[in-house]
Amino acid sequence: MASGTRRPSMADVAARAGVSYQTVSRVLNEPDIVRESTRTRVLAAIQELGYTRNRAARALKTTRSSLIGMLSDGSALFGPTETTTAIETAARRAGYSVLLTTVGAEDPTGHEIGAELVGSGADGILVVAAHEGMVPAVAAVARSTPVVAVSALPPRIPGIEGVGVDQRLGAHMVIEHLARTGARSVVHAAGPPDWFDARARREGFEQAISAHDLDGAVLGPGDWTPRSGYDLTRQLIREGLPEAIFAANDMMAVGVLHALHEQGLRIPEDVAVVGYDNTLGAEYQVPSLTTVAQPFAELGRLALERLLCLLDEKELPAGTPRTLPPRLVVRRSTRPERTH
Repeated sequence: MASGTRRPSMADVAARAGVSYQTVSRVLNEPDIVRESTRTRVLAAIQELGYTRNRAARALKTTRSSLIGMLSDGSALFGPTETTTAIETAARRAGYSVLLTTVGAEDPTGHEIGAELVGSGADGILVVAAHEGMVPAVAAVARSTPVVAVSALPPRIPGIEGVGVDQRLGAHMVIEHLARTGARSVVHAAGPPDWFDARARREGFEQAISAHDLDGAVLGPGDWTPRSGYDLTRQLIREGLPEAIFAANDMMAVGVLHALHEQGLRIPEDVAVVGYDNTLGAEYQVPSLTTVAQPFAELGRLALERLLCLLDEKELPAGTPRTLPPRLVVRRSTRPERTH
Protein backbone atom coordinates (compact mmCIF):
# COMPACT_ATOMS: atom_id res chain seq x y z
CA MET A 1 0.00 0.00 0.00
CA ALA A 2 1.40 3.41 -0.94
CA SER A 3 2.44 5.87 1.77
CA GLY A 4 -0.39 8.07 2.91
CA THR A 5 -3.16 5.71 1.80
CA ARG A 6 -5.50 4.00 4.25
CA ARG A 7 -8.17 1.35 4.18
CA PRO A 8 -11.63 2.86 3.46
CA SER A 9 -14.04 2.76 6.39
CA MET A 10 -17.81 2.45 6.76
CA ALA A 11 -17.86 6.19 7.44
CA ASP A 12 -16.24 6.75 4.03
CA VAL A 13 -18.90 4.61 2.40
CA ALA A 14 -21.65 6.50 4.20
CA ALA A 15 -20.22 9.84 3.06
CA ARG A 16 -19.88 8.67 -0.55
CA ALA A 17 -23.45 7.27 -0.63
CA GLY A 18 -24.97 10.22 1.27
CA VAL A 19 -26.44 8.03 4.01
CA SER A 20 -25.82 7.42 7.70
CA TYR A 21 -23.27 5.01 9.15
CA GLN A 22 -26.20 2.93 10.51
CA THR A 23 -27.66 2.58 7.01
CA VAL A 24 -24.38 1.20 5.69
CA SER A 25 -24.35 -1.28 8.59
CA ARG A 26 -27.90 -2.38 7.76
CA VAL A 27 -27.00 -2.90 4.10
CA LEU A 28 -24.11 -5.13 5.15
CA ASN A 29 -25.94 -7.09 7.84
CA GLU A 30 -29.70 -6.87 7.14
CA PRO A 31 -30.01 -5.82 3.49
CA ASP A 32 -33.66 -6.85 3.17
CA ILE A 33 -34.81 -4.08 5.52
CA VAL A 34 -33.18 -1.31 3.44
CA ARG A 35 -35.03 0.32 0.54
CA GLU A 36 -33.72 -1.00 -2.77
CA SER A 37 -32.66 2.40 -4.15
CA THR A 38 -30.68 3.14 -0.97
CA ARG A 39 -29.15 -0.32 -0.95
CA THR A 40 -28.05 0.08 -4.57
CA ARG A 41 -26.42 3.43 -3.79
CA VAL A 42 -24.53 2.00 -0.79
CA LEU A 43 -23.34 -1.06 -2.70
CA ALA A 44 -22.10 1.19 -5.53
CA ALA A 45 -20.13 3.26 -2.99
CA ILE A 46 -18.64 0.08 -1.51
CA GLN A 47 -17.48 -1.01 -4.94
CA GLU A 48 -16.09 2.41 -5.89
CA LEU A 49 -14.09 2.73 -2.68
CA GLY A 50 -12.99 -0.90 -2.53
CA TYR A 51 -14.36 -1.19 1.01
CA THR A 52 -14.00 -4.55 2.80
CA ARG A 53 -15.14 -5.38 6.30
CA ASN A 54 -12.67 -5.30 9.15
CA ARG A 55 -13.21 -8.83 10.46
CA ALA A 56 -11.35 -8.29 13.73
CA ALA A 57 -13.38 -5.18 14.59
CA ARG A 58 -16.64 -6.91 13.73
CA ALA A 59 -15.71 -9.88 15.93
CA LEU A 60 -15.14 -7.55 18.88
CA LYS A 61 -18.59 -6.03 18.45
CA THR A 62 -20.60 -9.16 17.69
CA THR A 63 -18.49 -11.99 19.21
CA ARG A 64 -18.72 -13.55 15.76
CA SER A 65 -15.84 -13.65 13.29
CA SER A 66 -17.96 -14.59 10.26
CA LEU A 67 -15.28 -17.20 9.64
CA ILE A 68 -16.10 -20.87 9.08
CA GLY A 69 -13.39 -23.47 9.55
CA MET A 70 -13.33 -26.35 7.09
CA LEU A 71 -11.42 -29.51 7.95
CA SER A 72 -10.47 -31.79 5.06
CA ASP A 73 -7.90 -34.48 4.36
CA GLY A 74 -6.54 -32.51 1.40
CA SER A 75 -7.85 -35.06 -1.05
CA ALA A 76 -8.12 -34.16 -4.73
CA LEU A 77 -10.95 -36.66 -5.16
CA PHE A 78 -13.98 -35.42 -7.09
CA GLY A 79 -16.57 -35.75 -4.31
CA PRO A 80 -14.65 -33.90 -1.54
CA THR A 81 -13.48 -31.24 -4.00
CA GLU A 82 -17.00 -30.56 -5.26
CA THR A 83 -18.34 -30.50 -1.70
CA THR A 84 -15.65 -28.03 -0.60
CA THR A 85 -16.40 -25.73 -3.54
CA ALA A 86 -20.15 -25.88 -2.83
CA ILE A 87 -19.64 -24.99 0.83
CA GLU A 88 -17.35 -22.06 -0.01
CA THR A 89 -19.94 -20.72 -2.47
CA ALA A 90 -22.76 -21.04 0.07
CA ALA A 91 -20.63 -19.44 2.79
CA ARG A 92 -19.78 -16.40 0.66
CA ARG A 93 -23.45 -15.85 -0.13
CA ALA A 94 -24.23 -15.98 3.59
CA GLY A 95 -21.50 -13.43 4.39
CA TYR A 96 -18.94 -15.91 5.72
CA SER A 97 -15.37 -16.66 4.73
CA VAL A 98 -13.89 -20.15 4.87
CA LEU A 99 -10.56 -21.17 6.41
CA LEU A 100 -9.52 -24.53 4.95
CA THR A 101 -7.18 -26.79 6.93
CA THR A 102 -6.07 -30.29 6.01
CA VAL A 103 -5.20 -33.26 8.18
CA GLY A 104 -3.68 -36.47 6.83
CA ALA A 105 -5.06 -39.93 7.44
CA GLU A 106 -2.40 -40.71 10.08
CA ASP A 107 -1.30 -37.23 11.06
CA PRO A 108 -0.05 -37.28 14.69
CA THR A 109 -0.74 -33.55 14.97
CA GLY A 110 -4.49 -33.99 14.36
CA HIS A 111 -5.42 -32.67 17.82
CA GLU A 112 -3.33 -29.54 17.29
CA ILE A 113 -4.74 -28.92 13.82
CA GLY A 114 -8.25 -28.91 15.24
CA ALA A 115 -7.20 -26.57 18.03
CA GLU A 116 -5.57 -24.24 15.48
CA LEU A 117 -8.87 -23.88 13.64
CA VAL A 118 -10.64 -22.91 16.84
CA GLY A 119 -7.79 -20.58 17.79
CA SER A 120 -8.06 -18.82 14.45
CA GLY A 121 -11.47 -17.54 15.53
CA ALA A 122 -13.69 -19.83 13.45
CA ASP A 123 -17.31 -19.65 14.60
CA GLY A 124 -17.90 -23.28 13.67
CA ILE A 125 -16.28 -26.19 11.83
CA LEU A 126 -17.39 -28.19 8.80
CA VAL A 127 -15.74 -31.56 8.18
CA VAL A 128 -15.42 -32.76 4.57
CA ALA A 129 -14.24 -36.21 3.38
CA ALA A 130 -14.81 -37.66 6.83
CA HIS A 131 -12.87 -40.81 7.67
CA GLU A 132 -11.36 -42.43 10.76
CA GLY A 133 -8.06 -40.58 10.39
CA MET A 134 -9.81 -37.27 10.99
CA VAL A 135 -11.51 -38.32 14.22
CA PRO A 136 -8.80 -36.98 16.62
CA ALA A 137 -8.94 -33.51 15.05
CA VAL A 138 -12.74 -33.52 15.02
CA ALA A 139 -13.00 -34.71 18.62
CA ALA A 140 -10.60 -31.96 19.72
CA VAL A 141 -12.80 -29.16 18.38
CA ALA A 142 -16.24 -30.66 19.12
CA ARG A 143 -15.85 -30.03 22.85
CA SER A 144 -15.93 -26.26 22.41
CA THR A 145 -17.16 -25.43 18.90
CA PRO A 146 -20.19 -26.43 16.80
CA VAL A 147 -19.17 -29.10 14.27
CA VAL A 148 -21.04 -30.50 11.27
CA ALA A 149 -19.62 -33.50 9.42
CA VAL A 150 -20.54 -33.88 5.75
CA SER A 151 -20.85 -37.65 5.66
CA ALA A 152 -23.40 -40.40 5.25
CA LEU A 153 -22.13 -41.91 8.52
CA PRO A 154 -20.73 -39.08 10.66
CA PRO A 155 -18.24 -39.98 13.42
CA ARG A 156 -19.92 -41.06 16.65
CA ILE A 157 -18.53 -38.19 18.69
CA PRO A 158 -20.66 -36.19 21.16
CA GLY A 159 -21.58 -32.77 19.84
CA ILE A 160 -21.16 -33.58 16.14
CA GLU A 161 -24.06 -33.16 13.74
CA GLY A 162 -24.13 -34.86 10.37
CA VAL A 163 -25.53 -34.05 6.95
CA GLY A 164 -24.85 -35.96 3.78
CA VAL A 165 -26.01 -37.80 0.72
CA ASP A 166 -27.82 -41.11 1.25
CA GLN A 167 -25.02 -43.38 0.03
CA ARG A 168 -26.95 -46.54 0.89
CA LEU A 169 -29.80 -45.36 -1.34
CA GLY A 170 -27.33 -44.74 -4.16
CA ALA A 171 -26.07 -48.33 -3.89
CA HIS A 172 -29.68 -49.59 -3.81
CA MET A 173 -30.40 -47.67 -7.03
CA VAL A 174 -27.43 -49.33 -8.72
CA ILE A 175 -28.46 -52.86 -7.74
CA GLU A 176 -32.12 -52.27 -8.62
CA HIS A 177 -31.07 -51.04 -12.06
CA LEU A 178 -28.75 -54.01 -12.63
CA ALA A 179 -31.49 -56.42 -11.50
CA ARG A 180 -33.88 -54.85 -14.04
CA THR A 181 -31.29 -55.40 -16.78
CA GLY A 182 -31.28 -59.10 -15.95
CA ALA A 183 -27.94 -59.28 -14.11
CA ARG A 184 -27.89 -62.07 -11.53
CA SER A 185 -24.34 -61.73 -10.17
CA VAL A 186 -22.69 -58.48 -9.04
CA VAL A 187 -19.34 -57.76 -7.41
CA HIS A 188 -18.76 -54.55 -5.47
CA ALA A 189 -15.21 -53.21 -5.80
CA ALA A 190 -15.26 -51.52 -2.41
CA GLY A 191 -13.61 -48.29 -1.32
CA PRO A 192 -11.37 -47.84 1.74
CA PRO A 193 -13.19 -49.08 4.87
CA ASP A 194 -12.04 -46.17 7.04
CA TRP A 195 -14.07 -43.75 4.88
CA PHE A 196 -17.60 -43.40 6.21
CA ASP A 197 -19.19 -42.92 2.77
CA ALA A 198 -17.42 -46.03 1.45
CA ARG A 199 -18.85 -48.03 4.35
CA ALA A 200 -22.36 -46.75 3.61
CA ARG A 201 -22.09 -47.68 -0.08
CA ARG A 202 -20.95 -51.19 0.84
CA GLU A 203 -23.77 -51.55 3.37
CA GLY A 204 -26.29 -50.41 0.76
CA PHE A 205 -24.87 -52.90 -1.73
CA GLU A 206 -25.14 -55.80 0.70
CA GLN A 207 -28.71 -54.87 1.70
CA ALA A 208 -29.84 -54.52 -1.92
CA ILE A 209 -28.20 -57.77 -3.01
CA SER A 210 -30.10 -59.59 -0.27
CA ALA A 211 -33.37 -57.82 -1.08
CA HIS A 212 -33.17 -58.77 -4.78
CA ASP A 213 -31.83 -62.29 -4.11
CA LEU A 214 -28.79 -61.76 -6.32
CA ASP A 215 -25.42 -63.48 -6.19
CA GLY A 216 -23.23 -60.76 -4.72
CA ALA A 217 -19.72 -60.41 -3.34
CA VAL A 218 -17.48 -57.63 -2.04
CA LEU A 219 -13.92 -57.39 -3.36
CA GLY A 220 -11.18 -55.16 -2.05
CA PRO A 221 -10.86 -52.75 -0.48
CA GLY A 222 -9.61 -50.35 -3.10
CA ASP A 223 -8.23 -46.88 -2.46
CA TRP A 224 -10.44 -44.77 -4.79
CA THR A 225 -7.79 -44.81 -7.56
CA PRO A 226 -8.02 -46.25 -11.11
CA ARG A 227 -5.08 -48.52 -10.25
CA SER A 228 -7.00 -50.23 -7.46
CA GLY A 229 -10.02 -50.75 -9.73
CA TYR A 230 -7.70 -52.20 -12.37
CA ASP A 231 -5.97 -54.56 -9.92
CA LEU A 232 -9.25 -55.79 -8.42
CA THR A 233 -10.66 -56.49 -11.88
CA ARG A 234 -7.52 -58.40 -12.90
CA GLN A 235 -8.14 -60.56 -9.83
CA LEU A 236 -11.74 -61.14 -10.93
CA ILE A 237 -10.61 -62.08 -14.44
CA ARG A 238 -8.38 -64.78 -12.94
CA GLU A 239 -11.01 -66.06 -10.51
CA GLY A 240 -14.19 -65.66 -12.59
CA LEU A 241 -16.10 -62.61 -13.70
CA PRO A 242 -19.62 -61.70 -12.53
CA GLU A 243 -22.24 -60.25 -14.85
CA ALA A 244 -21.71 -56.77 -13.38
CA ILE A 245 -19.12 -54.83 -11.40
CA PHE A 246 -20.15 -51.92 -9.17
CA ALA A 247 -17.10 -49.76 -8.38
CA ALA A 248 -17.07 -47.61 -5.25
CA ASN A 249 -16.32 -44.49 -7.30
CA ASP A 250 -15.83 -43.45 -10.92
CA MET A 251 -12.03 -43.43 -10.69
CA MET A 252 -12.02 -47.08 -9.69
CA ALA A 253 -14.53 -47.72 -12.48
CA VAL A 254 -12.03 -46.27 -14.98
CA GLY A 255 -9.53 -48.93 -13.87
CA VAL A 256 -12.24 -51.59 -14.17
CA LEU A 257 -12.98 -50.55 -17.76
CA HIS A 258 -9.29 -50.56 -18.67
CA ALA A 259 -8.71 -54.07 -17.32
CA LEU A 260 -11.75 -55.41 -19.18
CA HIS A 261 -10.70 -53.71 -22.45
CA GLU A 262 -7.22 -55.28 -22.13
CA GLN A 263 -8.82 -58.73 -22.17
CA GLY A 264 -11.00 -57.94 -25.18
CA LEU A 265 -14.16 -58.19 -23.09
CA ARG A 266 -17.28 -56.37 -24.28
CA ILE A 267 -18.97 -53.85 -22.00
CA PRO A 268 -21.84 -54.29 -21.13
CA GLU A 269 -22.43 -57.51 -23.13
CA ASP A 270 -19.85 -59.57 -21.22
CA VAL A 271 -19.65 -57.46 -18.05
CA ALA A 272 -21.67 -54.38 -17.06
CA VAL A 273 -19.87 -51.63 -15.12
CA VAL A 274 -21.23 -48.96 -12.76
CA GLY A 275 -19.35 -46.20 -10.94
CA TYR A 276 -20.28 -43.60 -8.34
CA ASP A 277 -20.01 -39.75 -8.27
CA ASN A 278 -20.75 -38.82 -11.91
CA THR A 279 -17.31 -37.24 -12.24
CA LEU A 280 -16.49 -34.81 -15.01
CA GLY A 281 -15.85 -36.91 -18.10
CA ALA A 282 -17.78 -40.01 -17.02
CA GLU A 283 -19.97 -39.66 -20.10
CA TYR A 284 -16.85 -39.74 -22.33
CA GLN A 285 -15.55 -43.11 -21.14
CA VAL A 286 -15.80 -45.98 -23.61
CA PRO A 287 -18.53 -46.94 -23.23
CA SER A 288 -20.09 -43.99 -21.38
CA LEU A 289 -20.27 -44.81 -17.68
CA THR A 290 -23.45 -45.52 -15.75
CA THR A 291 -22.96 -43.91 -12.35
CA VAL A 292 -24.59 -42.18 -9.37
CA ALA A 293 -24.71 -38.37 -9.26
CA GLN A 294 -24.60 -36.54 -5.94
CA PRO A 295 -26.24 -33.11 -5.37
CA PHE A 296 -23.04 -31.37 -4.24
CA ALA A 297 -24.32 -27.78 -4.55
CA GLU A 298 -27.39 -28.57 -2.46
CA LEU A 299 -25.23 -30.49 0.02
CA GLY A 300 -22.97 -27.46 0.51
CA ARG A 301 -25.96 -25.23 1.23
CA LEU A 302 -27.46 -27.79 3.63
CA ALA A 303 -24.19 -28.23 5.54
CA LEU A 304 -23.76 -24.49 6.00
CA GLU A 305 -27.42 -24.03 6.97
CA ARG A 306 -27.09 -26.73 9.63
CA LEU A 307 -23.95 -25.14 11.05
CA LEU A 308 -25.49 -21.66 11.14
CA CYS A 309 -28.53 -23.07 12.96
CA LEU A 310 -26.20 -24.58 15.57
CA LEU A 311 -24.42 -21.25 15.96
CA ASP A 312 -27.76 -19.51 16.53
CA GLU A 313 -29.03 -22.38 18.72
CA LYS A 314 -31.98 -22.89 16.36
CA GLU A 315 -33.56 -25.97 14.88
CA LEU A 316 -33.50 -26.55 11.14
CA PRO A 317 -36.65 -25.25 9.42
CA ALA A 318 -39.44 -27.82 9.34
CA GLY A 319 -39.08 -30.19 6.42
CA THR A 320 -35.33 -29.63 5.97
CA PRO A 321 -33.68 -33.00 5.25
CA ARG A 322 -30.55 -34.23 6.98
CA THR A 323 -29.70 -36.50 4.06
CA LEU A 324 -30.15 -35.83 0.35
CA PRO A 325 -31.06 -38.39 -2.31
CA PRO A 326 -28.56 -39.17 -5.07
CA ARG A 327 -29.57 -39.78 -8.70
CA LEU A 328 -28.79 -42.74 -10.93
CA VAL A 329 -27.41 -41.73 -14.34
CA VAL A 330 -27.84 -44.58 -16.80
CA ARG A 331 -25.44 -44.69 -19.74
CA ARG A 332 -24.06 -47.36 -22.07
CA SER A 333 -21.85 -49.35 -19.66
CA THR A 334 -24.96 -51.24 -18.47
CA ARG A 335 -27.54 -53.15 -20.48
CA PRO A 336 -31.01 -51.71 -21.17
CA GLU A 337 -33.60 -52.48 -18.53
CA ARG A 338 -36.14 -55.15 -19.41
CA THR A 339 -39.68 -53.92 -19.95
CA HIS A 340 -41.45 -57.07 -18.73
